[in-house]
Amino acid sequence: MLALPRPWTAIANSMALPAGLLLVGVVLIGLQLNLPDMNGRSAAMAGPAIVTLAPADFIYRPDGSFVREGNAIDAPLLKTRLPAPLTIMQFQVTDADYARCVTQGACAPAAPQNVGQGDIPVTGVNYEDAIRYAGWLSRQTGQTWTLPTDREWAFAAGANRPDEALGVDDSANPALRWLADYELEAKRKTASGRMPLPLGSFGTNEHGVADIAGNVWEWTQTCHRRVQIDAAGILLTETPACSIRVLDGQHRAPMSVFVRDAKSGGCSVGTPPANFGFRLVRRPSWTERLRTMLHI
Repeated sequence: MLALPRPWTAIANSMALPAGLLLVGVVLIGLQLNLPDMNGRSAAMAGPAIVTLAPADFIYRPDGSFVREGNAIDAPLLKTRLPAPLTIMQFQVTDADYARCVTQGACAPAAPQNVGQGDIPVTGVNYEDAIRYAGWLSRQTGQTWTLPTDREWAFAAGANRPDEALGVDDSANPALRWLADYELEAKRKTASGRMPLPLGSFGTNEHGVADIAGNVWEWTQTCHRRVQIDAAGILLTETPACSIRVLDGQHRAPMSVFVRDAKSGGCSVGTPPANFGFRLVRRPSWTERLRTMLHI
């Protein structure tokens, strides 16, 4: 005997499609009217000046210590592309803005070794300080702010992105690579001074991002890693060390998450950065992601 569906089941099934269509309609209307994200967060302060970069192909040398057959080599050059637009602070987080977070008890005081004057970026902050500030700013603005990845930072840096390749991968004579590294370090010592300068002192790049390779290195969320590849360039092993994060600036610097100044130790290799600061990226809200998907 054919069993008839229960009345309430039939009613529910008949209402499911109209209800779904109604929900989609409400969301679309909300997007068109620029209604808030309905996430329960209210903005207590305006966000910082930002630059939004559309996705584009770019050449990128990945972070990490690369090894082939037991010998250090340059990381390979890759053609890559971010999956979505990148919204990043035009300037680094300022000393004044960071001080507001400290005043409200959400951030630890900065400990700068080089004290500049004027509207300067905050320095003397470690990775944990940057993470706490990102959380505080997210709560204050009702937006989601995080540190950029190394790849995102490299994209934003544009023409200011340094290429640290030594161009010497001779396993038969490792001393050649050591000499090339020594020469590179000598050149780095002639770079800009250590005193933090007012915002904009190092100009803007082709993306409109300011001071991207000045004398304040910037924390990223990327873990330092050791990468082993074979002769064909195929990945064999990858060992991350997330107690060490990548600082980006005039050159990359792997650094302990607890260190606020290179003089206190923690710089794995190379010339230590002059100052530790950061800038943040704003992650898109669900409405922005939906607009992108629907091309609205």
